[in-house]
Amino acid sequence: MKPIVARQNLVTAAAPNAGPTAAELDAIDRELPLILAEVDLLDAQITTLDRVPNELDTRRIRRARNRVLAARRELTNRTAGTVGGAA
Repeated sequence: MKPIVARQNLVTAAAPNAGPTAAELDAIDRELPLILAEVDLLDAQITTLDRVPNELDTRRIRRARNRVLAARRELTNRTAGTVGGAA
């Protein structure tokens, strides 16, 4: 019995333990406020999955949504300012 193997080389070689680049880490740092706001929103929504949301839960979700929108607006404005300033 002969083993079945691929007769082609890999298209892209995987770099072992490469990790993120400096540019990727900078992008994560820029997006971190939005990421944290989205985590807070998700946490507020998960809290209400097994029960009917009360007034406090509703306020918590509404405030978390507002923080997500504000973080998105800030990130968009910062990104647009960077792109517009480079041109």
